[in-house]
Amino acid sequence: MDERQEYDQIISVELQDEMKKSYIDYAMSVIASRALPDVRDGLKPVHRKILYAMSELNLTPDKPYRKSARIVGDTMGKYHPHGDSSIYDAMVRMAQDFSTRYLLVDGHGNFGSVDGDSAAAMRYTEARMSKMALELLADIGKDTVDYKPNFDESLKEPEVLPARYPNLLVNGTSGIAVGMATNIPPHNLNEVIDGVVKIIDNIVVEERDTDIEELIEIVKGPDFPTYGKILGKNGIKEAYRTGKGKVKVRATVDIEPMGNNKQRIVVTELPYQVNKARLIEKIADLVKMKKVEGISDLRDESDRKGMSVVIELKRDANANVIINQLYKHTQLQETFGINMLALVKNEPKILNLKQMLVHYLNHQKEVVTRRTQFELKKAENRAHILEGLLKALDFIEEVIKIIRGSKSTAEAKINLTERFGFSDIQAQAIVDMRLRALTGLEREKIENEYRELMEKIKYLKSILADEKLLYGVIKEEIMIIREKYGDERRTEITYDAGEISLEDLIKKEPTVITMTHLGYIKRMPINTYKSQHRGGKGIKGMQTRDEDFIQNLFITSTHHFILFFTNKGKVYRLKAYEIPESSRTARGTALVNLLQLDAGEHITAVIPLSKYREDRYLLMATKRGIIKKTNIMEYVNIRVSGLQAINLKEDDDLIEVKLTDNEQDIILGTKYGQCIRFSEEDVRVIGRTSMGVRGMNINDDDEVIGMQLTSQGTDLLVVSEKGLGKRTDINEFTTQRRGGKGVKFYKITEKTGNVVGMKAVNEDNELMLITTEGIVIRIRVSDISRFGRITSGVRLMNLDGDICVAGIARIKEQDTHEEDDGHETEGAEAMIQAETAEEMEIEEESDQEV
Repeated sequence: MDERQEYDQIISVELQDEMKKSYIDYAMSVIASRALPDVRDGLKPVHRKILYAMSELNLTPDKPYRKSARIVGDTMGKYHPHGDSSIYDAMVRMAQDFSTRYLLVDGHGNFGSVDGDSAAAMRYTEARMSKMALELLADIGKDTVDYKPNFDESLKEPEVLPARYPNLLVNGTSGIAVGMATNIPPHNLNEVIDGVVKIIDNIVVEERDTDIEELIEIVKGPDFPTYGKILGKNGIKEAYRTGKGKVKVRATVDIEPMGNNKQRIVVTELPYQVNKARLIEKIADLVKMKKVEGISDLRDESDRKGMSVVIELKRDANANVIINQLYKHTQLQETFGINMLALVKNEPKILNLKQMLVHYLNHQKEVVTRRTQFELKKAENRAHILEGLLKALDFIEEVIKIIRGSKSTAEAKINLTERFGFSDIQAQAIVDMRLRALTGLEREKIENEYRELMEKIKYLKSILADEKLLYGVIKEEIMIIREKYGDERRTEITYDAGEISLEDLIKKEPTVITMTHLGYIKRMPINTYKSQHRGGKGIKGMQTRDEDFIQNLFITSTHHFILFFTNKGKVYRLKAYEIPESSRTARGTALVNLLQLDAGEHITAVIPLSKYREDRYLLMATKRGIIKKTNIMEYVNIRVSGLQAINLKEDDDLIEVKLTDNEQDIILGTKYGQCIRFSEEDVRVIGRTSMGVRGMNINDDDEVIGMQLTSQGTDLLVVSEKGLGKRTDINEFTTQRRGGKGVKFYKITEKTGNVVGMKAVNEDNELMLITTEGIVIRIRVSDISRFGRITSGVRLMNLDGDICVAGIARIKEQDTHEEDDGHETEGAEAMIQAETAEEMEIEEESDQEV
């Protein structure tokens, strides 16, 4: 070839055009043949080829495991001529229970870990198909799907698998193509199948289309193999409606008490696809860089029983604060970006939840239709043969004579066809017929088979003729899958404070809240305690440590605010439902985990509050007899770190707070049995940070133990530390000017001990007494006798040894009617005692220790 001819074979092409054409070809190849799943079976090509190769190797769950290298070799040599490592990696993921929700490969050997450890080399591991994989391949030999040539056209492979369940949603997938990516989370099999069944039922029963909102109610959200928690539903609903959305996924974290008054954080579940080892390294780095303080030890105690990452805290550390810091800086909280992109007729499309399920259902319609046609054709062919055999048996003597008189099989077939009109297939079956077919039993067997075949043909034709029957077959088969493989949700869907009001999730009901001397708090249902007669022994109210005892007990509603006042005059605020609910005997949660208390600060007064109103006031009393009245609106904005409620002298403490309407009479009582009654109007309204005015003039060694409002009851009930008590008509206490010494209201003796609490009560009230040992007794006020002002009363509770009454609480027996949502909360045994004014929401608060 001369130089000119060689030059003529060179084609001049613009580089820009060639790059554009080549890149588009490459992009489409990646999109259609590598990175994206098919909407029908939810598999990428590599996964489909691995499973098909395993089925060709007959690696069913009842067969022995086969070396992974053999599976990878067959897949690569027959269907997927790419790197063996990419095939093995894809197979490994299908065998990892922390990567795949419902395993498609049953692996034997080291297939990696949640710590990011890679699987052992393919020459060491073994595998076979899982039972779920068999359901993807079910009926593949019945002409249910189309086949295409493999890469060298030496074999054929399926374009898609029959997929008897919606694998795309059930197992999810992720992949990065060119210019697009998919990220579909796994889902619960029961929920997804229920969604498909809903679509079928609406078509068959109600003859209507299914609204996507109906499906969103059924398919709750992603269900990750690694459990964890999803925060909120807005991101899920957006993804299901549009095909795109974001969900926040959190680890499951528990706070556990340790010795020496320390705590530890235990992580038992991680967000999907989070590397545990890398997470622990990140936490260690944060501690080293002092971004997170308060962690004293960090270790991984995970074993075959489950995951356990232990984070030990220092003595003064706030566990909730540290958990929130870890959520912010580590993968204990992750955002999963949902992008439901899949191939529909080889085109990439973003699909919503309904479209995915409808495409799957259409695929099943085609699969079941083709399978039915295949089985019908097979049944008709067999029936055709049986018809020939039965006809031959009717004329068996002549048939035998014709066959014996023929020189060859071909001649015999021709002669039979000419004589009886048999088809070639029938004639072949007759000449192949064995002598045993001549027996009466064999004839009956052929007749039964023919009769059953005709029934089957009739049924198969009815399915092809009636779409509703076709849907019925699909529903029946998919419900069998649900029954066999369905399980409970693993991932809990909980509220997200940023998108939902927690009140919507919390039932409005009365609740008992208790606090101990060492600062443990818990919430319990009101019916935990049953009423007893006075003089009883009571029931165990809480499991306490030797040096601890119950200090406060009060009744409120789960939806009310709770204001916590401390000895230093600060106020903190929680909603009642934010206090963790515990059993009757549980210790509860350390209050320092809920409130950011300063060193040496402890709770001395608590009041529930339904809402803030401008005509309400907080009335505060201190140990030294100081009283202060401030408008409640000055306490609307209470920071997490607390707010200064009152200024105190060094030797004084805030002991009690009441909510009032500025029209009450106040009674202050001291531990030595003195009390004073004066009008609230004598106390002027002052600012939040002021000190207050003198309410009662007390001796240096005496101190105020309680404050009550006369509108709260008709009698003043007084209880001493030795378990004696009485009630006195409240009218026996005459109104004085504030600041005086008051009058005697209890006779103190060695038998009674000092006064521990006082309450204004009515006949229908009940009383709870709490001892320093944690014993609680509930008695009716009507069982307690009335006595004069200067008396000691009767025994209310039997106490052993040095045990004393630590505090008292008053409750009122009646049904609680919640009007906020128009519904009644029925059957409540008790509710907080309110004062007699019709609208006022002045409620019960805590008692103080002596």
